[in-house]
Amino acid sequence: MQSPQAGRDLDEEDAATDARADVAAESANAPDGVAAPARKRPKPGERRVQILQTLAAMLEEPGADRITTAALAAKLSVSEAALYRHFASKAQMFEGLIEFIEQSIFTLINQITERDADPALQARRIVFMLMQFGEKNPGMARVMVGDALVFENERLSTRMNQFFDKVESQLRQSLRAAAEQAGSQTPTVDANGRASALTALAVGRLQRFTRSGFKRSPTEQIEMALGLLT
Repeated sequence: MQSPQAGRDLDEEDAATDARADVAAESANAPDGVAAPARKRPKPGERRVQILQTLAAMLEEPGADRITTAALAAKLSVSEAALYRHFASKAQMFEGLIEFIEQSIFTLINQITERDADPALQARRIVFMLMQFGEKNPGMARVMVGDALVFENERLSTRMNQFFDKVESQLRQSLRAAAEQAGSQTPTVDANGRASALTALAVGRLQRFTRSGFKRSPTEQIEMALGLLT
């Protein structure tokens, strides 16, 4: 892993390279005697974010079964070497997307559990939020269900599986409390079964969404489905 200073140096190098290329191109097109304005350099870290945003957008395109670094570089109008100034490998780029998914989802789960006192309502809202996140971020949905990771490093799929394990664990906590409130004699068994079913529902709906070319909404008739499982 690069040190923060090394990362800044690479950002500055990338920005300087881009700036030189931009100035050269604009100078060639500028009228005689008129200096072309210098294009604003990207701030440190901006290029890294831009790479991840572009990768996520490419995952939304039809037929995006396997995205190469060459295609990603072409989309950004940079060289492949420029990509590797910010990421050691393509797997690390996908890890950046997974980190975004994890941070976004678990931040929202914390907000739900802090705001809603009804544990059964917590579980329903967590599952709905998960599907809604995928629907609003189709490229991320393909990462979540593993479709975008089929040809990538196995550790990426393992990490996404662990992500859903953590979501299921949170659902078990909420549903166990709900079962206890309802007077269940077997709250742990009830919670485990329902949490597993809800997680399977979320994954299945997201898979259908991605494999339908993003046409089948994961949230269609979701209230009825959640009502049956909680």
